[in-house]
Amino acid sequence: MINAAVAALAVTVSFSLMATGYYLDQIDPTKPTLLGNIPTGKDQIWERFFDWISYFTILSNITVTVVTFMLLFRPELFTRQDRIGNRWRALRLDSLLMITITGIVYNVLLKGGDKVGWDLISDTLQHALNPIVTVVVFFIVGPRGMIDLKTIARAMVVPIVWAVVALLRGQVIGAYPYFFLDVATVGWASVITFILAIMVFAIVIALIFMAYDKVASKRQSA
Repeated sequence: MINAAVAALAVTVSFSLMATGYYLDQIDPTKPTLLGNIPTGKDQIWERFFDWISYFTILSNITVTVVTFMLLFRPELFTRQDRIGNRWRALRLDSLLMITITGIVYNVLLKGGDKVGWDLISDTLQHALNPIVTVVVFFIVGPRGMIDLKTIARAMVVPIVWAVVALLRGQVIGAYPYFFLDVATVGWASVITFILAIMVFAIVIALIFMAYDKVASKRQSA
């Protein structure tokens, strides 16, 4: 419940700032479709929405929100031994992996020191509090027995689809959610190398989560 509440708050604050035009005139207006500014003027709310949801940070926080609420109100979906159960277990692992990568990549590569006010609150919720709470909740209470090698493989689908869509969209509009995906600036070789490195990193983290989950499951059953 705590995890779901924190995740929902993070998404709600970020969405509200985007929808109300909080970021208008606060970023470089020469960069197209980045949360409110385009070279010829200002985006409409639906244009800002598609910019907003193109960020991996937003997708990861939304995934945590959906998964934690489903764990709270429909936990039986995650234990089903069919395609539906497989998908929900993969999404559960996605929520863990994506929010962990969000916290690490942002704080290592992207974090700046110029955020104030609501922007700082939103930034802290999405990139610090929600990642920490989500991982801590997993380590303390689980739920257990939801991670195996097949689940790890299925969990790779969502991040790969996001990367493909972000790159295709960037080719069309000339703007990318992150500098390391900007093909025009860093080149395809760098972009592909970075994506592969993140995928390997995600698999390593998933294996760590799986190993911990197995150990914790044995302790609970002992």
